[in-house]
Amino acid sequence: MIFEQFYLGCLAHASYLIGSEGEAVIVDPQRDVDIYIDAAREHGLRITHILETHLHADFVSGHMELAKRTGADIYLGAGSGAKFPHVEANEGDQISAGKCRLKILSTPGHTGESICVVVTDTERSEQPYAVLTGDTMFIGEVGRPDLSETHTPAELAALLYDSLYDKLLKLPDDVLVYPAHGAGSMCGRNISSERFSTMGKQRKENYALQAKSCEEFVAMVTAELPARPAYFLRDVEMNRSGAATLSELQPIPALSSDEVAALQSAGALVLDTRSAGEFGASHVPSALNIGLGGQFASWAGSIIGLDKDIILVCADDENASEARMRLARVGIERTVGFLQGGMEAWSAAGKKVGRTPQLTPVELSKEMQRGGALIILDVRNPGEWRDGHIDGAQHHALNSLEHSLTELDPEGNYAVHCKGGYRSSIACSILQARGFRSVVNLAGGFDAWLAAGFPKTEETQTVAAH
Repeated sequence: MIFEQFYLGCLAHASYLIGSEGEAVIVDPQRDVDIYIDAAREHGLRITHILETHLHADFVSGHMELAKRTGADIYLGAGSGAKFPHVEANEGDQISAGKCRLKILSTPGHTGESICVVVTDTERSEQPYAVLTGDTMFIGEVGRPDLSETHTPAELAALLYDSLYDKLLKLPDDVLVYPAHGAGSMCGRNISSERFSTMGKQRKENYALQAKSCEEFVAMVTAELPARPAYFLRDVEMNRSGAATLSELQPIPALSSDEVAALQSAGALVLDTRSAGEFGASHVPSALNIGLGGQFASWAGSIIGLDKDIILVCADDENASEARMRLARVGIERTVGFLQGGMEAWSAAGKKVGRTPQLTPVELSKEMQRGGALIILDVRNPGEWRDGHIDGAQHHALNSLEHSLTELDPEGNYAVHCKGGYRSSIACSILQARGFRSVVNLAGGFDAWLAAGFPKTEETQTVAAH
């Protein structure tokens, strides 16, 4: 058996190729599907089946394009409502690829149509080798139960409990666990950075598998759910209908500084994909900074949505193409161009330049000791905040910052931080675009603060309520 995991760090997304005796099954494909076609060719396999563990909310799937290019059938769990030709996968159904046997488990909870796939390599053993858990169970976490328009989170969580405790937990301890997402995905709260595990290890270490009752489980997994990104439901509908192939997207044009300025004045969003340091040194005023070096597409989808015209500012033309691809992966298709020549061309054209000062931990400590009106803004998630934060800081998680702006004084002096400086640069750019006059970014974030020997507090009374 050939078993290959493809991990897309930008989306913390895992997809899979399973092959035997010339046939291959692809599970949860990303939108750009050449990687699967190339891998199948290298292994001498023909793609015969495409499985989706559910209708994904955080990215646009490549199942339609992959089916068109290979002739493979698409399989989805019962009740998906998919509007394209597909095979309904029900509890106990089996799919064969050579000497591999894939058994379907119906596992609603993250979504109503969610399935898991038990993989058996009959050439090796009649016992299960692995289970592909989709978004039903992650490493150290389970899928968020708030993505349905017809069920409450509590109702979905109760279904998820049954799926986990009555089905997945009945698999042997040595069965390998391969989920559809890793650390950083917005489909779970605190997913491990490990990309696979075993059922035995998860049985012992996954907090959600320690519940003594369904009621306890429901309370556990519905507490402090992060805000659901608005684009999630749009991506579900794109995946239900079948997205356009990437070849249908037109190339993005290079734009002069004057053209960028005119489009920005007409309402287009300037998205700067460079690092926090580069953005801080100079940027197009009111630009949003989401660096390609992090989970670019997920944050772009969450903060921008799918309905804005976007102009890219990138380090070079190659990065512009990469950014455009990553945006398309989450359904952002209104990229109207990129700034030709980057910020050098913008400055050379005599355009006004924005700046975001970068503060070191030592400099921040000195500012705090002066006793001025400095406001320290922590934009990490609640779990990170509870594990320790800078004394006196205010907490406004990045994924809900837009809703917190009315609670913040635009005339205040802000020092913004996250864990490492990536999310805080996004937050700084949001604040500056909204007219906040004094905003600095803590270079290196909370990690740098601790590394410099400065203290943290675990008191929680300063947490801002949302």
